[in-house]
Amino acid sequence: MGRVKDILSKLDALYADPKSELHHRSDFELLISVILSAQATDAAVNRVTGKLFQQYPTAKAMSKAPQASLEAVLRPLGLYKNKARNIKKTCRILQETHGGDVPRQQTALEALPGVGRKTANVVLSAFGIPRIAVDTHVARVSKRLKLAEWEDSPRTVEKKLMDALPKSRWTRTHHQMILFGRYRCRSRKPACEGCPLKPWCRYPDI
Repeated sequence: MGRVKDILSKLDALYADPKSELHHRSDFELLISVILSAQATDAAVNRVTGKLFQQYPTAKAMSKAPQASLEAVLRPLGLYKNKARNIKKTCRILQETHGGDVPRQQTALEALPGVGRKTANVVLSAFGIPRIAVDTHVARVSKRLKLAEWEDSPRTVEKKLMDALPKSRWTRTHHQMILFGRYRCRSRKPACEGCPLKPWCRYPDI
């Protein structure tokens, strides 16, 4: 446990106030942004969502948007046709089943098109519900810091982090790991020189 505390202390020193880098002003905008972030960078998503939310600011408006119009806005993103279809369907369900609001239940969120466990966990954490969302950055950092094994699935990584970390730290640490993985512990050419977490890291062994 001392090792985990040391890792958390270093992450706190690096990222004292970690937050999502997806631009959003509401739970609805966060949900749509996270759906769009699949196989796309947050920066790429932010470049399109300003226009998207200006044209379609609510679930009702987005559910009624022509498919072609959504595709035109989302074209800079990968898989833009599928994403346009998913957010349109999701918005229709939000409007018809949840009164236009984003649900706060895991099963209800995962029932939405384009929403998997990671996306649901991101949204729930924004509601103040402790969750660890395992994306590629969180998985990579966890495995390099020996908090998970190389062959572990995202769900297994999530379970191991939940067991290792205090529940009060779940959301904070998941944001810190995302930032650390995005800017320092990169998949290729990680910035190992001077890294404060190097004593606990097994890169390049894995």
